[in-house]
Amino acid sequence: MPGPLSFAVLGPVRAWRGRSEIDLGTRQQRLILALLLARAGGAVSVAELVDLLWAYDPPPSAVNVVHRHVGMLRRRFEPGLPARAAGSVLIRDGAAYRLRIDGESLDLLRFRRLVARAGGGSGEPAVELYREALALWRDRCASDLRAAGPAHPEFVAVDGERYAAVRAATDAALRAGHVHAVLPAIRLAAEHEPLDEALRARLLLALAADGRRAEALAAYADVERRLADELGIRPGADLRAARDRLLDHDGPAGVSRSGRGAGPAVLGPGGARADFRPDLSQSAGAEPPAQLPADHPYFAGRRGVVAAAAELLAGDRKPTALVIDGMPGVGKTTLAVHLAHRLARRYPDGQLHADLRGFDSGGTAMPPTEALRGFLWSLGVAPAAIPAEPHAQAGLYRSLLAERRMLILLDNCHDWDQVRHLLPGAGGSLVIATSRRRVTGPAGAHPLHLDPLTDAEARELLTRWLGDAAAAHPAAVDEIVARCGGLPLALALVATRTLGRPGLSLPAVAAELAGAGGRLSGFGDAHADLAMVFSWSYRALTPEAARLFRLLPLHPTGELSTEAAAALGGLSPRAARGLLAELGAQLLVQPGDGRWSMHALLRAYAAELGEEHDDPAERAAAVERVQHRLSA
Repeated sequence: MPGPLSFAVLGPVRAWRGRSEIDLGTRQQRLILALLLARAGGAVSVAELVDLLWAYDPPPSAVNVVHRHVGMLRRRFEPGLPARAAGSVLIRDGAAYRLRIDGESLDLLRFRRLVARAGGGSGEPAVELYREALALWRDRCASDLRAAGPAHPEFVAVDGERYAAVRAATDAALRAGHVHAVLPAIRLAAEHEPLDEALRARLLLALAADGRRAEALAAYADVERRLADELGIRPGADLRAARDRLLDHDGPAGVSRSGRGAGPAVLGPGGARADFRPDLSQSAGAEPPAQLPADHPYFAGRRGVVAAAAELLAGDRKPTALVIDGMPGVGKTTLAVHLAHRLARRYPDGQLHADLRGFDSGGTAMPPTEALRGFLWSLGVAPAAIPAEPHAQAGLYRSLLAERRMLILLDNCHDWDQVRHLLPGAGGSLVIATSRRRVTGPAGAHPLHLDPLTDAEARELLTRWLGDAAAAHPAAVDEIVARCGGLPLALALVATRTLGRPGLSLPAVAAELAGAGGRLSGFGDAHADLAMVFSWSYRALTPEAARLFRLLPLHPTGELSTEAAAALGGLSPRAARGLLAELGAQLLVQPGDGRWSMHALLRAYAAELGEEHDDPAERAAAVERVQHRLSA
C-alpha cells in the first residue's frame, strides 16, 4: 500500500508518497502547487493562478491551461485517477482550488505549530521548540521557483513568518542563556535579509552572547556599509543600541554567557558541537538521501542509449559523468531519470538531485553555490558548517563523497562552469547531467547525444500512454507520429490532451494536426506549452542568432548549407558559420555532409516568430536573396 502524501514549501517545493519523491512536472505545475502549499489548505482562485503563471498578457487559453495543469497534478498525487475526476487531495472549491492536507503532511503547518507552542513557553524548552521549527527551513519559501524580480506576495508573507520566528527565538535564547541553539538559524536569516535591521541587531547580540564580539563588530561594520551603499541611510536605533552593548561588554572574550567557549566549533545537525568539517558518522542511523524524481510511467524506446551507458559503466575506464544533450523536448530529463533509477542499486549511499535551471522560463540559472549548499545540507552538514567560499564548499563536498558511492542527477545544465564544482573527485560516485547544449569538460565526462524517437519508438510510447485507443486507431497513431516528428514532448502533449478530453477522439486529434499544415496551432491548447519550452532556448540566443533562426524557415528545402544561410541572412560566410554554430548547440542538427537541418516543429515555431517580429519587407528580401542564389 502506498504511503501517505507529504509536502515541503520551506525551500524548494517537493512532495513525497511515503518515502518516494514525486515528480511534480513542469515549472507551471510546480508554481501552482507552491501557491496552494503557501495557502496551507486555503483556497486559491483560478484568477490568482492565471496571474501567477502569466503576470502580463495571459493567453486566451489561460484558464484551460490552469485546469489542465491541476488535472495533471491530481494524477501525480493519486496515480490511476481517471481523467477529469475530482480526486481527494487537490479539490475544487467553487471557482478555486485547495489542497486537503493535515498538520503533519506539510512543513509549513508543522513550523507554525512549533512556533505557536514555543511562544507560549519559556526557558530552554521554548528555545528548543524554536530551534526545531527553524530547522524545517531549507531556503526561502518556494526557492526553486523564484526567478529574478519581485517574489509572489504569498511567498514573501511565508518568509516573513520565518523572520518573525527568528527574532522571537533569538530573544528567548538570549533570556535563557542558550543562544548557541538558534545561532545557525539567525545567521541564515540574516544572510537572506541583509538589510533587515531588526534581524541584524539580534545577530550582533547573539554573536556577542556566544563569545564572538570581534565577529559581531565586523557584522555591524558590514551592515553599516550596506545601508549606506544601497539605501543611503545610517543604521537605526536598534542596530546602534546593539553596537553600544557590544562596546560596553565586559565579559571574558573567550567565554559566552551560556558558559561555552567561543572556539572554532559549530553546531552539528543534531545540535551537538562539531568540527568545521563534520564527521557524518554522527548521523549514521539516518537514511541516505533518495532524491530522484519518479520514473516516467510510460517510458519507451531509447534502448540503444541505455545499452551504451551500461556498456560504458561496465568497462575498465568508467566515466565519472554521463552528459545527455539534445534539442528542447527530446526527452533528456525523462531518459536521465529512467537511467538513474536503473542504476540506483549500484550506488548504495544514496542519490542527490538538482534542477540547475540552465534553460528555464525564469531565465535565472541556479548558481553552483546554491546547489552545493543543498547537497551539503542533504549530506548532513549543518548550515553554519558550510563555508562561504565556492571552492571551499566544493572541497568539502568532494571530501564527503570520497568514501561513498552516490548517484548525482544534475538536470537542465547551462554550461560546464555550472557543473564542474558539482562533480565528485575520487571515489565511485557517478553524475548524470542533462543539457540542451553539448557540454564539454575534462576527461571522465562522456557525452550521450539524444535524437528524436524513431517512428517505432514513438508508436510504442503512444500505445503505452493511450492503451486501447491507440490500438483501435492505428492510422491516426501513424499520422500523429508523423506530425510530431519523434519529439517526446509533442507526443506527450497529444496524449494528455486526448486523455483530458474524453469527447475528443484520436482520429479527430490526428485530423487537427494534419489540417494545421505543420503549424503549432494543430496542437490546440497544448500549442502554448510547446512554444514555451522552445522559447527557453530561443531567449538564450544572441540577437543576431535569433534573427537568423527566424529567417531559416524561409529557405525552400529542409536542409541548407552555410552559404545558403549566409544568403538568407545577408551575412558573410564567416558570420553565418558562427551563428549556425550557436544555433547548432541546441536548435539545429548538422548531418555528416556539413549541411544544417531543423526539426519540423522548431521550424514551425521559428516561422511563427518571424511572422510576428520581423518586417515583411526584410523577409521578402531574404527570400529574394535565396532564390537568386538557387538560380545562379
